[in-house]
Amino acid sequence: MGRIVSYRGLLANGGQDSIPLHTNDGKTGYRIVKFQVMSETPSLGGTTENIVQVWKVKQSLPIPAAGDVKINFSNITLIAAGYWIGSDNPIYAKSEQVIFDNEIFNQDIYVTNRDTDGDRNVNYYIELEQVPLTEDQALVAIVKNLRNEQ
Repeated sequence: MGRIVSYRGLLANGGQDSIPLHTNDGKTGYRIVKFQVMSETPSLGGTTENIVQVWKVKQSLPIPAAGDVKINFSNITLIAAGYWIGSDNPIYAKSEQVIFDNEIFNQDIYVTNRDTDGDRNVNYYIELEQVPLTEDQALVAIVKNLRNEQ
């Protein structure tokens, strides 16, 4: 197993963070090994339903309105999604669902957040395994990234 690097942040509702991973030669790849999300205010009154997604390409801002946010794993630029549900009502349990791809990438990634039931910020934590790439593997990853941007 390669070296693990981690990133974390607080992401505004409708916001986007960039995680810089690119290198000059592209010979360092990354694979997600852990992805977690949690509301900034998990015990504050009301409910929250945050959809946090990790992308291989920068997303247009602002992130779509609550009713227009979709999780579509057929989209080849989506590599992870997390869904956090929280409520101050004790009959509703807090819940987190996370799914991520095992794909190796060597370019920057982007994390987005949308609260579909309010205006809450969300914390995210992501662990990436560094994977050394051969010249051929690096070239394939770069070409995939270029194709994704079109």
